[in-house]
Amino acid sequence: MALTFGLTGFMKKNGLFVSRRNYSLRNPLQAYLRLTYLLLTFIFTATVNTAFATTADSAENTEQPAKPAVSVQLISLQKQLDKLKQNVSVSKSDNQLNGLNETALALIHDADILLADLKPKLEELQTQLDVLGPPPAAGSLAETPIVAQQRRVLNTRKAQLDGQNEQAQAIKTNAENLATQIATLRRTALKSQIALNSGSILGANFWMPIIDPNADDDHKLKDFIQELDDTWHAAWEPEWRLGTSMYLLLALLISVFGFKLLDNLTAWFCTKGLPPGPLRRSFMASATTLYTVLITVTVAQCITLAFTRMPDISLLVLGFAQAFVQLMFFSALVAGLGRAFLSNQRPSWRLPAIADEVAASLKLFPPLLASCIMIFGTIDYINNMIDISVSGAIFGNGISALLMALTATIIPLRANRIRRNLIAKGERPEAYSTLAGLLHFAIRVTAIAILLSLLVGYIALAKFLSYKLVWICLVLACLYLLIHLCVDLAESIFSPTNRAGKAIKQSLNIDDRHLAQAATLLSATSKVLLILLAIIALLNGTFGSTTPISLLQKAVELLSGEGLEKLNIVPANLVNAVICLLVGLYVLKAARSWLNNEFLPKTQMDSGIKTSAVTLFSNIGYVLVILLTLSVLGIQWNKLAWIVSALSVGIGFGLQEIVKNFISGIILLTERPVKVGDLISISGVEGDIRRINVRATEIQLSDRSTVIVPNSQLISQNVRNATMANAQGVVTIALTFPLDLDIELAQALLIEAYQEHESILDTPEPSVKFSQLSPDGIVLSVTGLVPSPRMVSNTKSELLFSILKKLRAAGVSLAVATPAKTMAVAN
Repeated sequence: MALTFGLTGFMKKNGLFVSRRNYSLRNPLQAYLRLTYLLLTFIFTATVNTAFATTADSAENTEQPAKPAVSVQLISLQKQLDKLKQNVSVSKSDNQLNGLNETALALIHDADILLADLKPKLEELQTQLDVLGPPPAAGSLAETPIVAQQRRVLNTRKAQLDGQNEQAQAIKTNAENLATQIATLRRTALKSQIALNSGSILGANFWMPIIDPNADDDHKLKDFIQELDDTWHAAWEPEWRLGTSMYLLLALLISVFGFKLLDNLTAWFCTKGLPPGPLRRSFMASATTLYTVLITVTVAQCITLAFTRMPDISLLVLGFAQAFVQLMFFSALVAGLGRAFLSNQRPSWRLPAIADEVAASLKLFPPLLASCIMIFGTIDYINNMIDISVSGAIFGNGISALLMALTATIIPLRANRIRRNLIAKGERPEAYSTLAGLLHFAIRVTAIAILLSLLVGYIALAKFLSYKLVWICLVLACLYLLIHLCVDLAESIFSPTNRAGKAIKQSLNIDDRHLAQAATLLSATSKVLLILLAIIALLNGTFGSTTPISLLQKAVELLSGEGLEKLNIVPANLVNAVICLLVGLYVLKAARSWLNNEFLPKTQMDSGIKTSAVTLFSNIGYVLVILLTLSVLGIQWNKLAWIVSALSVGIGFGLQEIVKNFISGIILLTERPVKVGDLISISGVEGDIRRINVRATEIQLSDRSTVIVPNSQLISQNVRNATMANAQGVVTIALTFPLDLDIELAQALLIEAYQEHESILDTPEPSVKFSQLSPDGIVLSVTGLVPSPRMVSNTKSELLFSILKKLRAAGVSLAVATPAKTMAVAN
């Protein structure tokens, strides 16, 4: 949203005078800094001179100018659009196109505001027409002249507003198309610049701007320096001298006392206001980064306002001042992240795993890296601002890329040397993760690639890699810091030992398990949102023009259904698809690990449901990753009809069984007639289900062998699930006794054997049934229940041993088969 802060000038008194000036701020961060400056200035000057209070009152009472008429706004927007089209047709450099893209987006925003203003007016007119009702039909009574006149006026006004609305909508559509065209031109220009070989930095042509400067460049640079010099002297004129001194003094006080004051205040708050735990470390690191940025940008804002508040300052100097504040923001962010990660003042609160010796050796590198960013950003902006020649731009880009490459090369080399010294002394250095090692390796490789590009002569490629290296490292560092902060905050809020967790537990009447689940879900949600913002920043962000607020706006646009159109993402090569595939597989693996190890163990699901959920999530994830990879590769989903046709033909012939088993596997995972861990019997095979794959199910038999059964058989055939719904096992033993058996004694012995066995359940009690009476003897069947069907076999064996011992001790014998029957059985 475009914010306009009118800086009303102070009345001329005591040598201080600031003219009226309206600053149009399209960047919310700049708006915040302007507001911060005003608040600080008013508070400070109120204690110095009462004249400032009077001036502030007059500034507050200043009325805002009225909005121009809609027709005037439409004319202005149309002129801006026509001028933008002309500038796009002649612009070639990436920086110029980037500025035009921002102008196009601002024009779209202005058109949206105008459309929003016209909407209630149209609705109001329509309401008035509805009150008048439809016009009288032919042959009916005519309406009164007053009503007819009012209807004509309303219809005329509505037609005028409809035309204005259509014109504003057309301007918005043309601006959106122009923004898309600019994005295409930027990609084309970038490809041509990267492919251009401008000569090695070791050649004489590269150093020609110093050896034999271009007269035109020298003239432009002197004019710019002269404007800066004029601005400096104008700020120290008698009527401006006091204000300049006050601004510079305020900047000095903030820079000298601000860091120490906020550092002590943050440490006090972490110790007294936060519970013990990792939240203190992550909050301290985040607060350190934040107040470093705020103090630095506030100081830069005071300095720029000290020299740019005069009425006759040129637009060139004003643009340089705004670029200076933006560069200070990113430089301060780099320095703040370095201070937060190294934490040399409080080593015990250090967030990443860095040894104290390594952190101490890298103490000077964050400000050095921030200075490099400030230097090459300033050089690049000055080159574009004064429209320097190609040789001068190449020299500036080469020097900037060289500084960045050397800094990025020296940092890991110095850290590795300190680690080797620690190992030589017998001390153990810090152990960082594999991902951190890959990042370190990628930084070294990129730095080497920048140096090689400079040596070979691809200066534009070196500059591009330098910008991307800084931006990617900046985004990943912020992502690491914010993820730790969100995870620690979620665990602290829902911890049952902290006050917040106890309050939530008592108010909602939930147990510790639900608190742990809530903490896990909150941390996972925050991780997903932060990763989404990081992806948007990496794909759409450009160093020096992207702010946190703009990233949030782009994320909202992405989630609100506007898709990837606003991001202008049109991947055109295989490398992007490979990167997307690898990142997608890594994210899917991490999500599976989180489900399997963190979230699902905190639920009351059994192991079968957990395994089915993880498997189903993996299958869906693989499909989404493949579709996303195809999209990044440039293959549109609506143009995959030929693939569907080919698959349909293949399904009709060779893929029918595979697809049938695949669909059956999905049914098994969703309907869950059988699940992992069940004891089933199908087609004479009995065993435990160990895994349900996409095509087949693995069943482990009692002898530890595995049978692979296609999923379609588990759907189409009769399956006996012995453990479904926590079924109990039945142990039944049938024994044949002679006809002269003492029935009561045998019954008592069998019941006693069952009752003495520890696996037999007491409820229901074991029972003995008279199964059969034949000439060969009496058949008695004894039955008892065990907790699980898997215990039937071992329990039955132990009961037979026990029953035989009791029968022999009591003198009860079993029936003996006749010789004829024995021979028949043998045959």
